[in-house]
Amino acid sequence: MLWKGASFGVTLGTVFAIWAMLSVSLNLVVGYSGLLSIGHIGFFGLGAYSVAILTSTTSYEQLRTGAIPTFGWPFFAALPVAILVAGLVALLVGLAFNRFRDDIYVLVSFGFAIIAFNVFLNFRVITRGAFGIHDVARPQIGSWVLDSELELMGLAFVFLAIVVVISWFIVSSSFGRVLTAIREDEQVAEVFGYHASHYKLAIWVISAMMAGLAGGMFSSWTTFIDPNSFILLESVLLVSIVILGGLATIWGSLLGALAFVLLEEGMRFLPFLPQEYVGQARQIVLGVLLVVLMMFRPQGLVGRFRL
Repeated sequence: MLWKGASFGVTLGTVFAIWAMLSVSLNLVVGYSGLLSIGHIGFFGLGAYSVAILTSTTSYEQLRTGAIPTFGWPFFAALPVAILVAGLVALLVGLAFNRFRDDIYVLVSFGFAIIAFNVFLNFRVITRGAFGIHDVARPQIGSWVLDSELELMGLAFVFLAIVVVISWFIVSSSFGRVLTAIREDEQVAEVFGYHASHYKLAIWVISAMMAGLAGGMFSSWTTFIDPNSFILLESVLLVSIVILGGLATIWGSLLGALAFVLLEEGMRFLPFLPQEYVGQARQIVLGVLLVVLMMFRPQGLVGRFRL
């Protein structure tokens, strides 16, 4: 940041806020409920595409690719819809997922991530497939358009604060204590009269809606999205961030997101590392970090429970 200047630091702040929202939301499912989900990036994509489709005003019929419907909604009108779409899909998916446990749950969430990516890629009449959606609207309050990097970073941190506060209230409440009990022993929680499937479905939907919020912010910040932003690798990275920071701790999720963003961006400036190998090097370093953590601190940096 000292080398590249303040603008680069602002960009890092926005990226951190978006990944932190995703990390905190996923930790509610993985850390507090014990459900290892690999499909969270699908809800992130649903939120991003919902905002992009509803706010884009590009005349796609003038391009050589197929036209898609445009609505021209303002950002703050489209964002609640994006959150609700992510929540509704999570509800439908969660009703099916509640039938599965442990390793099978991981596999079906893995399948959801693949399905979501293929919908984004092949449902071209809505998503334009690999061509992506252009000119996603920037947030606007009256005549004030939040189009500077500093303003967008500020809005991203406001959304992050909302996600953190909601998550803190959840985990500090009796609802959160029941989730922790389910994580430790679901059958014992059932004996005491708690319907574990209801609690798991509820936190699954809440977590997905938070991911939809992050996706909506992401699409407005970049003003362009395509399916490559929601590939399966992103889901794996997100789970890695949660594990790195620590399970069942909100602050651990923030710490894991910060470490990931600094690692991801910082490696671009290593003088001995050619630019074409930066992406592969990031994955190697992150993988080594996870292996070391699993050997010496399997609960993560500040976590309370082991995976």
